[in-house]
Amino acid sequence: MEKKILLALDESKHAKNAIHYVLHIAPRVNQLRYTLFHVQPQISQFLRDEARINLKAQSAMHKLKQQNARSAHALLEKYRDYLVDGGVDETHIELKTEPRKLGLARDIIEYAQKKQYDAVVVGRRGLTKIQEVFMGSLTTKLIEHSQVIPLWVVDGKVASHRVLVAVDGSESAFRAVDHVSFIFRNNPDAAITLFHVTPRLKDYCRLDYFTDEADIEAAFLQSDQKCIDQFLDIVQKKFAEAGISEEQVTIRQVKPRFSIGETIMAEMQKGDYGTVVVGRRGTDRAFYLGSVSNYILSKASQRAVWLVS
Repeated sequence: MEKKILLALDESKHAKNAIHYVLHIAPRVNQLRYTLFHVQPQISQFLRDEARINLKAQSAMHKLKQQNARSAHALLEKYRDYLVDGGVDETHIELKTEPRKLGLARDIIEYAQKKQYDAVVVGRRGLTKIQEVFMGSLTTKLIEHSQVIPLWVVDGKVASHRVLVAVDGSESAFRAVDHVSFIFRNNPDAAITLFHVTPRLKDYCRLDYFTDEADIEAAFLQSDQKCIDQFLDIVQKKFAEAGISEEQVTIRQVKPRFSIGETIMAEMQKGDYGTVVVGRRGTDRAFYLGSVSNYILSKASQRAVWLVS
């Protein structure tokens, strides 16, 4: 079954990291097709307004549009050549560029949704928190607007082929597993770990609200284990249907020594995982998105984070 990914590219090192990542992962994804997508710079409102009443301004705007289109195509051709040199079939690569309309992030997501891509790939921008307050971040805005299509956020040059999927028994976690099984369908080289952090009651609410904390904690853990056992039984069947064998899938469950986000990050480093997959929404209080997913997205270095809605 064919898979289509949209790579949002510009001239930055972050875009080069995204290209490097898809080359890195390509041997483990069958029937993968690539669209290299570039949103052209926005033409100033002043020039657009002036072009309505001034022929010289109209001519200048037309030339600027042509120049932007030529520069965009030259950029995308360079990235295409890089993929082809890395072994990608040129017939599997499409180049697409459009003028900016709604805004950089929204233009990327709108196009991806209209053409029904299976994922959007972007290199993570390294803005500081202060810069993001004043300037915004493409990555942050893509996360905000990408409510349907999975987003692959690449930081640095990813070296490991191992994949870690954080699961909590929720529908969102199941969609994350479904996305992983689709991407790696019928590929015997894929190595996947399903990783569950046993939550603590205080991950949901403060323990000092209760007088019978031990009984509540025990019931809470029992309920979580029942949920995750049922979940894992279902997703193992999902992998089998996708042609991914039991030997390719490892299941790990741990108790957190720190926060859930820190526990996942520690496992990523210990197991040398190059890709971590998280669902956008978790069970009940959504501890796999909100603080946890944001923590992973902000802290993961030299890795790719797949955010699945």
